[in-house]
Amino acid sequence: MSIFRTAALAAVLTFTLQAEAPPVLRPAPEFVVHYTDGSQALLSSFKGKVVALTFIYTTCIHCQHASQAFAKLYTEYSPRGFQVVSVAFNDMANLFVSDFVKNNGITFKVGYSPLDPVLQFLGISPIERYEVPQIVWIDRSGMIRAQTPAIGDDGKMRSEPYWREMIETLLKEPVSAKKHAGARASAAKKSEP
Repeated sequence: MSIFRTAALAAVLTFTLQAEAPPVLRPAPEFVVHYTDGSQALLSSFKGKVVALTFIYTTCIHCQHASQAFAKLYTEYSPRGFQVVSVAFNDMANLFVSDFVKNNGITFKVGYSPLDPVLQFLGISPIERYEVPQIVWIDRSGMIRAQTPAIGDDGKMRSEPYWREMIETLLKEPVSAKKHAGARASAAKKSEP
């Protein structure tokens, strides 16, 4: 295959992958978090709280640092309605979650999930590259308000000052089903075949 054909194919594939990425402002789809004690939690069970949904690898140094920072933020903001939902999705994550929590001083529950549901939730193709941690911000009404890009956000959205700003901003907003009704309707209409 010629260099030009390869470059053209890569450009089409890149455009296709980017075109399929979900919009940021959208209702959070349901997601199941599995815990090592055999229990599960539905993402929808956290509605009414500001949620930082973090997708991590237990072996990733950046995920370890992020989880330690989120542990501090959780301690500080949980009385006001902030919840961290952390999901490990590296190979055999269920075997490493307990040690990850203990070794990093995590103050919230960390669950796990297989890779495919995580990528589907994030809107990332299985052949696309991505960085971890992947962080999704969900407001009290269950709307996704921000999401780190799969790759290349220059670190801003993966920084503690940004996280603190998101928490403060979203906690100030009232719980309101009407607030994003138009956005929900628009997102639902776009997802219809």
